[in-house]
Amino acid sequence: MEKKPDDIQGALRAFIANRFNLHIDKANESEVVDSISRNSIFVGGPLWTLIFAIIIASVGLNVNSTAVIIGAMLISPLMGPIMGIGLGIGTNDFELVKKGGRNLLIATFISIATSSIYFYITPLHEAQSELLARTTPSIWDVFIAFTGGLAGIIAATRRDKSNVIPGVAIATALMPPLCTAGYGLAMGNWPFLFGALYLFFINSLFICISTYLIVRFLKFDKKHFEDPGVEKKVSRYILISVLVTVIPSIYLAYGIVQKSIFENNAQSFIREEFNFTTTQVINRNLRYAKGEKEIDLLLIGEELPQTKLNSIKSNLKKYKLEGTTLRIRQGLNARHEIDFSQIKASIMEDVFKKENQSGSSVKADKLAQPLPEIRSELIALFPEIKSYSLANAVISRLDTQRKDTLTLFSAEVPKAPSASNQLKIRSWLKSRLKVDSLKTIYSIN
Repeated sequence: MEKKPDDIQGALRAFIANRFNLHIDKANESEVVDSISRNSIFVGGPLWTLIFAIIIASVGLNVNSTAVIIGAMLISPLMGPIMGIGLGIGTNDFELVKKGGRNLLIATFISIATSSIYFYITPLHEAQSELLARTTPSIWDVFIAFTGGLAGIIAATRRDKSNVIPGVAIATALMPPLCTAGYGLAMGNWPFLFGALYLFFINSLFICISTYLIVRFLKFDKKHFEDPGVEKKVSRYILISVLVTVIPSIYLAYGIVQKSIFENNAQSFIREEFNFTTTQVINRNLRYAKGEKEIDLLLIGEELPQTKLNSIKSNLKKYKLEGTTLRIRQGLNARHEIDFSQIKASIMEDVFKKENQSGSSVKADKLAQPLPEIRSELIALFPEIKSYSLANAVISRLDTQRKDTLTLFSAEVPKAPSASNQLKIRSWLKSRLKVDSLKTIYSIN
């Protein structure tokens, strides 16, 4: 018998509803509440676990190792207090909200203190790319925090725990900003400190919001009081707390979205409007603050005539950059206050890009740059190394007239280091020596 279209649509809807039904394997509510409530407290083991996780994450940020940072997230217990706050709001449990908030403050203070102590005593004080990425929030950070919170609370409310580790998704949004805040405190870099704390606050809030939404979607029972007056007072306190935090966060999130849109449009504008063969953009600064938008560009090469500049400025509207101030600096003279290190870095970046596109292996390290003394640091960090040599070298290829320049590190070891240790040594050397091209050689003795 042929099925009617209505029957097919009904069967399809039933199939989809069954597949995405979060109520099917939901755990007992009392068990979920008890588990999240217990995990909201940082006493004893969880506190030490947090400290160790923060140290590992700080090391990862310090040596610019994504793998180490992910390893720290695997053991981080940060999800407990935030989920406790979201669950408390969703179930009208003001005591759970207070407990979660109190323990989140404790965890934040201890995390920043631990990371700041580490960054104060470490010999590596250079801010790497993994750390710099956590100094200002973007729309992607908010998105990761929100979806991570959804994954975390869904996994926490399941009867049969799967191979999902909900803490990782949440730690992704929380641990690196806390470590970056510690770095800012240790180095006295207040923009880093407050920028990372801002990112941490935004991420925490959206994780809490995602927890609340799932709790209400699953229709968890709200807490009721014998005295209606007490229940009304508790509801009022929770509502005030939510409004005090959510309303500013909506404004902040809106600002983050607008800034991200501006930066994307500005990058497209620069890439398409300044595509010249004899003139190049070697430095760009994008500013977005309190409605003031500015694109500051430094050009090198043949100077563009004013008529061309006016034509370019008139195209700002095409990229939805109305009201943006376009500042263009040309020429290489003192009145422009040019940072020549930026010019050199930009030129070298362009050289690397073009050479890589043509298949060449040319590297452009500074051959004459003196290399630092790293003996004591190697003894402390990699005691398995018995001796070493370090030098800038010129590599002459036989199939081309070009020459490669790189830094050569040779070490004598009792046995061949593992792949992970070789990666760790290589990452540390590149960070410590501030070089891009590095070759490591190990001799076993």
